[in-house]
Amino acid sequence: MVKHIILWQLKDELSDAEKLNVKAGIKDGLEALQGKIPGLLEIKVETVGLASSNCDLMLYSVFEDEAALKGYAVHPEHVAVADGKVRPFTKTRLCLDFEA
Repeated sequence: MVKHIILWQLKDELSDAEKLNVKAGIKDGLEALQGKIPGLLEIKVETVGLASSNCDLMLYSVFEDEAALKGYAVHPEHVAVADGKVRPFTKTRLCLDFEA
């Protein structure tokens, strides 16, 4: 089993209202991938952190194996969400992939 964790910071120029809409769009888009991508076992997006947080949202996902994670990265439905809902609005992305 492979876990894939992403932390994002949204672009500074977004207003608070825009950030709320962007977070909701990212959450809806990514969580809708459940059941559509082979080997994707679990996917969850957290959009509300404590005041001590220094990022805006987190993706937590679990895959059968590393091959499934690689397939997810290039799957057209994932790429559409990443290109349409994530990349245009984020300034930083941190990733940790590990076997569990």
